[in-house]
Amino acid sequence: QVQFVESGGGLVQPGGSVRLSCAISGLTDENVAIGWFRQAPGKEREGVSCIRTDSSTYYAEFVKGRLTISRDNGKNTIYLTMDNLKPEDTATYFCARCRILLARGQATITPVDDPWGQGTQVTVSS
Repeated sequence: QVQFVESGGGLVQPGGSVRLSCAISGLTDENVAIGWFRQAPGKEREGVSCIRTDSSTYYAEFVKGRLTISRDNGKNTIYLTMDNLKPEDTATYFCARCRILLARGQATITPVDDPWGQGTQVTVSS
């Protein structure tokens, strides 16, 4: 069974940066897209970014320009670098296999039905 272990979160000041990591195990098909999702208290989980095996990347409109997703296939790990963090970025961040729907130049990122990991908490506050 596929498993995701997220790490790297913490308390960050507004305008700061953080790099999240996601270690993946149990994948039987390496030709899959992996993405990041987040859930803030009282809100639904939302797709943030997704990367395909050809390294093409997709971002939700609300984070474009501030986030960079990358993958290291040799280490079965994906990363999410977040810059210029805002208080509204405060959430628990998860990774999972992802699907991408493109419409009018915008990406909607949704998860495949995998079990969620524990996530990693990012808190943006002064």
